[in-house]
Parts: sequence; C-alpha cells; structure tokens
Amino acid sequence: MIGSMKMIEDYLDELFPNPRCELNYTKDYELLLATMLSAQTTDKRVNSVTEILFKKYPNLNDLSNANIIDVQNIIRPIGTYHKKAQNLIEIAKRLEEDYNGTLPNNREYLESLPGVGRKTTNVVLSNIFDVPCIAVDTHVSRVSKRLNLAKETDNPLQIERKLNKKFKKEDLAKRHHQLVLFGRYHCLARNPKCNECKLKNICKYYKHLNK
Repeated sequence: MIGSMKMIEDYLDELFPNPRCELNYTKDYELLLATMLSAQTTDKRVNSVTEILFKKYPNLNDLSNANIIDVQNIIRPIGTYHKKAQNLIEIAKRLEEDYNGTLPNNREYLESLPGVGRKTTNVVLSNIFDVPCIAVDTHVSRVSKRLNLAKETDNPLQIERKLNKKFKKEDLAKRHHQLVLFGRYHCLARNPKCNECKLKNICKYYKHLNK
C-alpha cells in the first residue's frame, strides 16, 4: 500500500500541483454559504447564482433581512432552492446574532447551522482557518473507493478517517482539493478517463471493466 500511496500522491501532484477550491468567494462567510448551496449541484452553477446573490446582499445584515422570495428567485437554477433560501437567511441571522457577522473557527457551531454538515464545515475549516482536514463529497468518496483507499461500504466519516491516516496531516487540505478535481475531471462517475490514467493498474473500477 505504501507504493500505491506514493503513486497516488505523485500523480495527484502532477495533475494538480496548485489545487484550489473552485467556488468563488471574497469573504469568509461567502465560502460557507456557497458550499452549503453546492449540495446536489455543480460549483459552476453555484458560482453563477452567488455572483448575483452576493452583489445584491453585500453583507450578512442585508441577507438576514432579505425577502425570501427574492432569494429563491436568484438561486432557483441550483435546485432545492426553497430550503436553501431559508438556510441562507437563517445562517446570516445566526452569524449576525452570535458572532457579529464574523465566521468562527468552531466546528460544533458551524455544524449546528441549517444545511451545514460535516462536509461543508470541513471545507470552511480547511480553506479559511487552515485546519488540516478532508471534506468527503461524492468525488472524494468515489475516487477513494476505486483506488482502494476505502471500502465500498464505507460512509463519508469512515472514508474521512481513513484518508486522515493515509495522507500526511500537513497535506490534507491539498489532497482534498486534488481528489475533488481528480474525480471531477478525470475519474468521472460515468465514462472515467481510464485509458489516460496512470493509476489504472491499482484501480478496482478499471480491473472490473477489464475482467
């Protein structure tokens, strides 16, 4: 497995030497909101609505007092917009009331916010506060299982714990972005680019295809 890990790390570094989050944000809390909105949709689509949303509501106070119908109309393209609009306004109110509009480095508090789970919290803690952690989304889950970094039956928390042990602590934030990008652009759910992948010889999916 040590040899396999080096292959994986070297290839991720080759493909994505300077990986970064593909959600657009200029303020700390905007990443929290954008990540919450990204559930069951693409970063590209989220960026298209947050560009409008953050311009219309340039601070948390404005968003906390927003008309929910107006917010729904802005984020309609990303789906499940009724619940997400409600979450946006509620998160803005909570941050205003509890932390005077600043984003806290507090896992328990962040996970208590509506629509914010462990994955979103990990994204925020990693990107904003440099906390070494990996957020397990569908891409990270799929890649981890195909490359034998996790079992098919593992849930996101189990996958996260295994990845935390396999990668160096100081590399976790980078590895998270690399795994997401690898899953998004190479190791696709359907029609992955196996033929051009340097990891195909250690990939369960590829071996199954070529039985």
